[in-house]
Amino acid sequence: MILALWGALGEFMQRNGLETMIGCASVGMRDGGHVAASLWQQLRQTHLAPIEWQVRPRLALPVDELRSDLPVEPPALIKGYLRCGAQLLGPPAWDPDFNTADLPLMMRLAELPARYRRHFLAA
Repeated sequence: MILALWGALGEFMQRNGLETMIGCASVGMRDGGHVAASLWQQLRQTHLAPIEWQVRPRLALPVDELRSDLPVEPPALIKGYLRCGAQLLGPPAWDPDFNTADLPLMMRLAELPARYRRHFLAA
């Protein structure tokens, strides 16, 4: 199902001349946010976008007050985005209504690896 969604999204972007997709991936905070803070600390080392693309959340997850040294595995959706070349745009925002930490992500078609380009864009 998600592969079909990504394929349709890629087709939509190509058809409309769009180069960049921006969104967020949510991480549950049942543990108070420690996993999200640890995930941010881990992924920012290798997947942080250049400074000119970075953003700051209006309501930031207080990562400096949380444990950020837990060995965490990114959720499947985030792993998928990262494999497709997505980059983190900044630290997680806190969404108190849904009790999630939202990591801002950007994916650019120009940075989509060739194998995913062939699969999703039929190019």
